[in-house]
Amino acid sequence: MKVAVLGAGVIGVSTAHALSTLGHEVVVIDRQHAVAEETSFANGGQISAAHTTPWAAPHVPFQAFKWMFQADAPLLFKPLRWDPALWRWGLRFLANCTSRDVALNFEKALRIASYSRGVLQAWRQHHRLQYNQSTGGLLYVYRDQVAAANGYATAQKLIDHGLNQTVLDRDALLAEEPALANAEVPLVGGVLSPDDETGDAHLFTKTLGKIAADNKVTFRFSTSIKALVSRRHEITGIATDKGTIEADAYVICLASETPRLLKPLGLDVPIYPAKGYSMTSPITDNDGAPSRSVTDESKFVVITRIGNQLRAAGTAELAGWNRSLDPARLAPIIAATQSLFPKAANYNDIEPWCGLRPATPDSVPIIGATPFGNLFLNTGHGTLGWTMACGSGQVVADLISGRTPEIDLDGLGLDRFTR
Repeated sequence: MKVAVLGAGVIGVSTAHALSTLGHEVVVIDRQHAVAEETSFANGGQISAAHTTPWAAPHVPFQAFKWMFQADAPLLFKPLRWDPALWRWGLRFLANCTSRDVALNFEKALRIASYSRGVLQAWRQHHRLQYNQSTGGLLYVYRDQVAAANGYATAQKLIDHGLNQTVLDRDALLAEEPALANAEVPLVGGVLSPDDETGDAHLFTKTLGKIAADNKVTFRFSTSIKALVSRRHEITGIATDKGTIEADAYVICLASETPRLLKPLGLDVPIYPAKGYSMTSPITDNDGAPSRSVTDESKFVVITRIGNQLRAAGTAELAGWNRSLDPARLAPIIAATQSLFPKAANYNDIEPWCGLRPATPDSVPIIGATPFGNLFLNTGHGTLGWTMACGSGQVVADLISGRTPEIDLDGLGLDRFTR
């Protein structure tokens, strides 16, 4: 079967790889000149199955309201402007802020994230993948007792779901990460998530893309997708600026661009872009840099050592499809990183980046079939794109191949928003 995959980020490339290993003829279409040039380019570098707590929770509406008046807030929500897409998304987000929905959405996200981590590990072993990976686990650190208490409660919830978590007091935290002894702010404790991993998502995607190309996957770069052509609830082709591309099945892996492509087909896909920022800087002091990824839970910043570079990422800005980089949004990330690891890097020598992450109202990706018989979705992974990429790609490949996926897909499809 010929399958067209729309999008060459980590989700699209993972999907294409999984399809090719099952014997399909695969073509990947992307407007960029190479793989992983947008959302997958400079993320926080975590494979964090244990970090799947939904954004929507009972305390979030009040917190988001307060943050509306802070330019440096970790979540910047701008509802007081003409943006019907944001309003519709926001109403669905509010509907998911109940304790019941938090538990349901957490289970769904954890299901795909845990499965995906296992698929990644299998692919890594089989193909001997190298992408500056580290399997030493992730650390979550807390600056005050309130944050620590919330973090310890989350850790217990993860333990109850079968994930390994180790609660650390301050001394144990410093023993796990000695570089934190240089921190210029107080730290009261942390949590170690030993089974999670880190690495360079951009390098991973490039490496997997080469493996896919060697397996006869065709990549059509610098090709802009204009529309999907349909007839009688079937997709018959993709209209691009370089002509029409036809296939037997189509998979949408277009992140935040998904809703605009599918709207003419009458499909309402509740994805809204959450702009995230990152900085990358050469490490200047090995002992002063973290040996593993550290998440500052009080500042919502992820700090990861990737080879000889320090990557820090964070913030979510719900302000449309604007891709411009605002230095005011990057400044808190730099400040938080420098306060924890002041000796690690030259913070006047950074490479800034921002990208649009595809957020759903329930923090669960949209994976599976659509009302169009040969159209499939693999999108809406939010901040956990790399964490969920391999597993969701394998699931979609199994569905297209008529195979039963290895996990339950209940609650992961588009139909959950139309029930």
